[in-house]
Amino acid sequence: MGEETFFQPLTKEDKISVVLYRTGIVLSSLLIAAIAFMLYNAETYRTLGDLSLRVNVVLVAVYISVGMSVFFIHLYVSKFHRALKQLYYVAVAALVSLFVLGKGDPSAVLLHGSFGPLLLLPLSGCLGFVTAKEAFCFRLAEGYLLTLIMPAYLVLLSAGVMTLRGILCGIALIAALLVFFTVRKVFMPLHYDIGDKSAYS
Repeated sequence: MGEETFFQPLTKEDKISVVLYRTGIVLSSLLIAAIAFMLYNAETYRTLGDLSLRVNVVLVAVYISVGMSVFFIHLYVSKFHRALKQLYYVAVAALVSLFVLGKGDPSAVLLHGSFGPLLLLPLSGCLGFVTAKEAFCFRLAEGYLLTLIMPAYLVLLSAGVMTLRGILCGIALIAALLVFFTVRKVFMPLHYDIGDKSAYS
């Protein structure tokens, strides 16, 4: 999946794909941090609709950024990449469902519907796969934590067992771990993500 040894010179396409993959990671972490910030400061918005619009725009942007990482990730075993892309298609279908159920306002379902957060599980699965892959390849332990915490948070949120403070602390923890993970990942040499191309299947 990933290798610190320099096996071969990188082509232009290799470099572009790695940059796009890492850009997806950076944007995902920043956008989720932005959602956490907006929820923490919800009282500063003039209306609930004003907050919903911002959350919806950022949510769609998160889907796009995670998609960048999904489609440009480098995996030695192609069937894993196919499975990851299929999971992303399920995530997009879930996003469409959120728009339909919320009549154009997915945040209404996420913030007020008990089942709404469950529709984000496929997306968290995609992002969790990315963080777990990096944790496995480069010993980024926070990647494993994110893989476990993100879906658990969504399930607990859907179950309605979390207080407002718990909800805010949970999203803040996820955002902080993602930022930490991103800082540790993005400055690695580009060839780390390519590894030995002869091993791809």
